[in-house]
Amino acid sequence: MIDDCRPQELTVWAHEVREDSPEHARLAEILHVSAARHDHLCPRQVLGARMGLAGLAVIGLPAPIQHKNALVFIESDGCFADGIEAATGATVGHRTLRVQDLGKVAAVFGNLTTQQAMRLVPHPEVRERAKRYAQEVKTNYHAQLQGYRLMPDQELFCYQEVELDPALEAVVSRAGVRARCERCGEEIINGRQVLSAGKCLCRTCAGQGYYVPKDGLEERSLDPFRPDRTD
Repeated sequence: MIDDCRPQELTVWAHEVREDSPEHARLAEILHVSAARHDHLCPRQVLGARMGLAGLAVIGLPAPIQHKNALVFIESDGCFADGIEAATGATVGHRTLRVQDLGKVAAVFGNLTTQQAMRLVPHPEVRERAKRYAQEVKTNYHAQLQGYRLMPDQELFCYQEVELDPALEAVVSRAGVRARCERCGEEIINGRQVLSAGKCLCRTCAGQGYYVPKDGLEERSLDPFRPDRTD
């Protein structure tokens, strides 16, 4: 694992993505898919698509993801996420894409075979660098839109090898694993239950959820037609 917590410069592809290259034609197809989903094309979609391709390459996998051999964690939603999805084929429905909303244009790419995980983030100077690849364009927006398509990966991104907590195996879990929360009575899948004081609880009832019930976390009836019943 890299000791320095600062992302390192990426060196997967050292060449520029020329407009007459196969990589550029492939990127154009990906961006067409992303734009169709998003109703327009913006710089963050291009950045997401480029990051998706580079992220899989740096963990030794081709794009799109094959047979659930990778897991992608994105640190924000919106335009960037559409680009990542179009490039990698990762989706929430296939359990190959997860959103950890940290408000960052960044992503972690995990190889489920090697257990290697790499985090990619745009270079701090990526906006200024984009202008060098779109010198005839006057607005920053359109310079980024064009520049992000053409820039080599090592100018676009920095990378960092990371260890996930929980580990990739725990995140993926096992198919068919089910449990029942002993407090709210709701079913828990994918091994997300928590053992607390000898009780099997869902994460919300264990105080680890993203919401708090207005009536608190007291015992509730398991009868779905009588949620207020406690006897």
